Amino acid sequence: ANHQLKEVKYMVNGTVARWLDQKGFGFIKGEDGKDIFVHYSDIEGQGSLREGEKVEFEVTQGDKGPRAVKVKPISE
Repeated sequence: ANHQLKEVKYMVNGTVARWLDQKGFGFIKGEDGKDIFVHYSDIEGQGSLREGEKVEFEVTQGDKGPRAVKVKPISE
């Protein structure tokens, strides 16, 4: 049987766990405690993040597992 993977899209909140500015990617720790890959091209606005920053984002399945897209900092 051919199981089509359904794209699940929903907004999630998380905290930037790690950000490698020179490499242009990092990881966001989601509410479930898992680290999710984020690439600078998927960040709205300035295209970079700060460690410890709170963000909201959508999770999509990439080739190498989940990745964060439409990443926006949450203004406190």
